[in-house]
Amino acid sequence: MRSREFKELEIVVLRHELVVLRRQVARARLTEPDRVFLAAASRLLRGTGWQSLLVRPDTLLGWHRQLVRRRWTYAGRRPGRPRVSEQLGELVLRLAHENPRWGYQRIVGELAGVGVRVSATTVAKILRQADVPPAGARAGLCWREFLRAQAQSMIACDFFTVETLWLGRLYVLFFIELGSRRVHLAGCTANPSGAWTAQQARQLAWSLSERLTPIRFLVHDRDSKFSRVFDEVFRSDGVEIIRTPFRAPQANAFAERWVGTVRRDCLDWILIVSRRQLEQVLRVYVDHYNSHRPHRALDLTPPTPERRLRLVSSHPPDHLHRRDLLGGLIHEYALAA
Repeated sequence: MRSREFKELEIVVLRHELVVLRRQVARARLTEPDRVFLAAASRLLRGTGWQSLLVRPDTLLGWHRQLVRRRWTYAGRRPGRPRVSEQLGELVLRLAHENPRWGYQRIVGELAGVGVRVSATTVAKILRQADVPPAGARAGLCWREFLRAQAQSMIACDFFTVETLWLGRLYVLFFIELGSRRVHLAGCTANPSGAWTAQQARQLAWSLSERLTPIRFLVHDRDSKFSRVFDEVFRSDGVEIIRTPFRAPQANAFAERWVGTVRRDCLDWILIVSRRQLEQVLRVYVDHYNSHRPHRALDLTPPTPERRLRLVSSHPPDHLHRRDLLGGLIHEYALAA
């Protein structure tokens, strides 16, 4: 066992180490359990025992005053209106973007119909903070919304060129229905004059007269090959001509996209020798595009699907029949009979 003198010496050494540590630490960081322990130990230490504490008696009294203050302080509601939730803000902005002609009062009424109560000033504040202009400033019909609303009664046309093996240039005129994405091949020529273009327009107008939904709009660019006679052929049938702005290919995006499709799938892999060969290749591809090739915008169905037997199953069929087009460049698959 240690003697009493040895224990006292050990206590002196520990006190000296504590003094050294206090010189290095400006202010000790005490947690709530530390404060409870020191307050309880202060009740047991008497006389010179206070020197071993890290804190002074004033500090202990201050901790006690804080506890009393916290005891008599009640948690109250912050002044002002309650904060708008993120879900409500997103819902208001969604209704504003999807309905550009709706003002904040109309949005409040629509939200009330689905059980969401919100004031008109709150909706107006959400729109203002999101930099959404008033209904009068954003009520204009954009080009994309116009195309979606009138797609079933719209048709677009355009030219694209094909370079032959002998460096000759052939022009291809085509039409595409925006609603069904069905493509009509008008013709190919090396000299697309106004008379030739007008004749192709007459032939298409005769075929479109049998549609259940009449064509109301025709979209084309400002190419000089689309002459006045070309436009008059369609105006005589009640079709309104819409010309795209200058250097704006996205305004005729459906036609531009089909040009890219026919090049990637077909024309980039075939050497064209003559106009007759080009017409034959395009007829085969257009028939494949309209009747078999799945279209992403049509839920992976072709524009004019053929009536074929379809088995709804997650297991692959036992036998598939492959049909080769254009010398095996394009393959079509169907269930074997």
